[in-house]
Amino acid sequence: MTDPEDYTNLDRIEMTVRELLTEMKDTSEVMVDLAYASLMYNSEDMAEKVTELEKEMDDLKYAIRFKVLMSSRTKQDAKQLSGLLQVASAADKISDAAADIVDLLSLPLEKRPFVSAMLHESGEKIRATRIRPESSMVGYTIGKLGVEASTGCRIIALKSRQGWIYDPEDDVKIRAGDDIIIRGTEDGYIQLMEYAAGRKPWEFPEVSEDEEETTPQEEAASINDKEEESE
Repeated sequence: MTDPEDYTNLDRIEMTVRELLTEMKDTSEVMVDLAYASLMYNSEDMAEKVTELEKEMDDLKYAIRFKVLMSSRTKQDAKQLSGLLQVASAADKISDAAADIVDLLSLPLEKRPFVSAMLHESGEKIRATRIRPESSMVGYTIGKLGVEASTGCRIIALKSRQGWIYDPEDDVKIRAGDDIIIRGTEDGYIQLMEYAAGRKPWEFPEVSEDEEETTPQEEAASINDKEEESE
């Protein structure tokens, strides 16, 4: 086992057990989503990301074991803390299964027709759509739009001119031409497609006056006004 002094991710050692478990759960979910998406779109890039996340899970698994062992002083402590290790082990098994899924990419397309059938039967499906220039989503961040809250669909990956962003944060801005891969229900996907294509204006979540933010257009106008004042 790696000595803590040689551990390359010391910041994770400083995380609480709850934070580590949360990150393991979130990471394993992203891995499963990307694993299925890699098969659907025959994407080696997504498969590589799953492999990369599997290594991160190994780091998280080591960190939580280290924290639990350091916290255990008595047999009673060990008994209570063993449950945490079981939860971590379950998340680790899910991530291992996701890694096994991407191994199916090595099979020719004609030898994995069951993948489409399997995903078709799922309540939540993984789909892709493109953000059109006329979409009212353009210029806003994922968080400002409240994509998951508004449509029930989660953006699991976004491809911009700069490349892929996996499990994008709320501060990532949507731009025209972006391809997004989402996980959600059929109804949610249809609704999001309408927004993405510009056929329906985005319905923003209601916010209080204190939380109200400027639109991208207002922000640009404000910047121009400041530049003119400085001149």
